Amino acid sequence: MNRDGTNEQTPQVVFACVRNGGRSVIGRVLTEHYARGRIRAISAGTQPGEHIHPEVAEALTRLGLDVSQERPKALERETVASSDMAITLGCGEECPYFPGVRYVDWPVADPGGQDPETVRRIIADIDGRVRAMLTELVPDLELPASVLADRD
Repeated sequence: MNRDGTNEQTPQVVFACVRNGGRSVIGRVLTEHYARGRIRAISAGTQPGEHIHPEVAEALTRLGLDVSQERPKALERETVASSDMAITLGCGEECPYFPGVRYVDWPVADPGGQDPETVRRIIADIDGRVRAMLTELVPDLELPASVLADRD
């Protein structure tokens, strides 16, 4: 039972990309920031790299988001199966399929190795998608201003 006395469970969203070093990390970090505990966000990769992309870490840190604990991890079948939604970002058919899990593909460019302006545009793209997803999954959530709002 939840703290408010209901039996509702916190929705879980998994963000999946290939290396788990950029797009999926951005999605997870932004979701956790905006959802404030109302959604559990996980990121993983089908072929995880050794670290998150430094240009992504730098850009997210400049936006005031903590990425110090982010480490690429493998996408586990159990993670997808226990999620309400799986958001794929470039891993396509490599992401395991489970009935009952809602799959959404976000065709977003890979920020790895990109210049700061391109990384910022990719973050802005994912930011808008995350905010729209949150208003759908948690309609009563009062979203704070975008992390990009005072930096545009």
